[in-house]
Amino acid sequence: MSPKEKPLIEQWHAVYVHSRAEKKVHEELKFKGIESFLPLQRKLRQWSDRKKWVEIPLISGYVFVHITRKHYDVVLQIDNVMQYVRFEGKAAVIRDHDIEILKRMLGQSEVEVEITREELLPGMQVEIIAGPMMGIRGELISFRGNNRVALRILPLGFTVLVESPSTNLAVVKE
Repeated sequence: MSPKEKPLIEQWHAVYVHSRAEKKVHEELKFKGIESFLPLQRKLRQWSDRKKWVEIPLISGYVFVHITRKHYDVVLQIDNVMQYVRFEGKAAVIRDHDIEILKRMLGQSEVEVEITREELLPGMQVEIIAGPMMGIRGELISFRGNNRVALRILPLGFTVLVESPSTNLAVVKE
């Protein structure tokens, strides 16, 4: 293989989308044959006359795409896609492991998951060692009341609020 013939490796990226357009973008990506992931969660919403279960994006304004460099520009041409999430000037690559963690978090129902963009101070690297969230690693940000901790999962810099007693956390020794 010559240096110009680099293999096309699929990587996960996040794209910013217009407000309330996440589902439309996700459907359009699927229609074009591009693998995408839109983390949705069911929430009970109340209006003045009724209550209804709705699926809303876990991370508002974001859709994840699993693409090669070949599809980079195709994604940007989809209506309501604004740009890629960038880290140090390049489209941020999200590890497969981090996408699997998001999928696993959404696949369980024992614990409510919440995403926040709140700016928090860095702390220790920890792993949840017991309970339904077992195996999730991240940077411990803070304790948020009874049985709730904030973990930062990179490279997006989001903070995930997880229900887990502090006794279920262990410091990661690397």
